[in-house]
Amino acid sequence: MAEAETPVFVLVRPQLGENIGKAARAMLNFGLVEMRLVAPRDGWPNPSAGPAASGADIVLERAQVFDTTAEAVADCAHVYATTVRKRGVTKPVLTPEQAAREVPALVGRSAFLFGPERSGLETEDVALARTIVTAPINPEFGSLNLAQAVILVAYELSKHQDLTVPTQEELLPPAPQEELEGLIDHFEKLLEPKGYFFPEGRREATRLTLRGILTKPGWSHLEVRTLRGVLSTLNKARRD
Repeated sequence: MAEAETPVFVLVRPQLGENIGKAARAMLNFGLVEMRLVAPRDGWPNPSAGPAASGADIVLERAQVFDTTAEAVADCAHVYATTVRKRGVTKPVLTPEQAAREVPALVGRSAFLFGPERSGLETEDVALARTIVTAPINPEFGSLNLAQAVILVAYELSKHQDLTVPTQEELLPPAPQEELEGLIDHFEKLLEPKGYFFPEGRREATRLTLRGILTKPGWSHLEVRTLRGVLSTLNKARRD
C-alpha cells in the first residue's frame, strides 16, 4: 500500500496524552503514520504522548488536529467507525479483518474512527461513518482501551502491506549433517562409560532414540557448537 493510500486513523476526543502516544506506537509498528486528532481533551501537543510512543515520533509530528469529526474526515471517501455498540444506527457491520481486506481495493482515502477512552464514539460520530467495524469480543466484557482497538485494526491492515517478519531474517540455517554427526558422536562417547546404553539388548534402540531427539530440532551451526562446548565442559569437570 503506498503512503498516499494508507488509511487515516482518527482519534475522536482522546483524553490522555499517554494513550495517544501508545496509539501512535501501535500504528507505526504496522506501517501507518497518518493520525488525526479531534478535540483532544488536554490540547495538542501533549508532553505525555512522546514517552508513551516509544520512538514513534513521526506519527506524533505529523498528527493533525481538528475541531470536529466531520472536519477530520472531510477528505475521506470511506469512513469506518470502530465501536462495539451499534447505538441504534443501521449500517453495514464488518470485523477488522473484513474491513482491512476491502480497503486496498477502494478508490479514495479511508478513515477509521476511534472513540474516547471513557465512552467510545458518540452517535453523531458513528453517523458520519458508512460502515461499523466491530471485533468479535466477549459479550460480557466488551472493553478495549484505545491502543488495543488501534492495534487490532492496524494489524489487520498490515496483512495487505509489504511488511517483513523480522524474526525470519534472524534464523540461522540448519547445521550440515557432518556437524550433527559430530554432536551425536560426542554425546555417545560421554554416555558410554556411564552405562547409559545398558542393557546391551536395548543398546541400538537407545542409540536411535537419542539420535532422534538430537536431530529433531534442526540445530544451527551455532547451536551445535554451543552444545559441543557444554559437553566438553562437563567432560573436563569430570576428569578434574
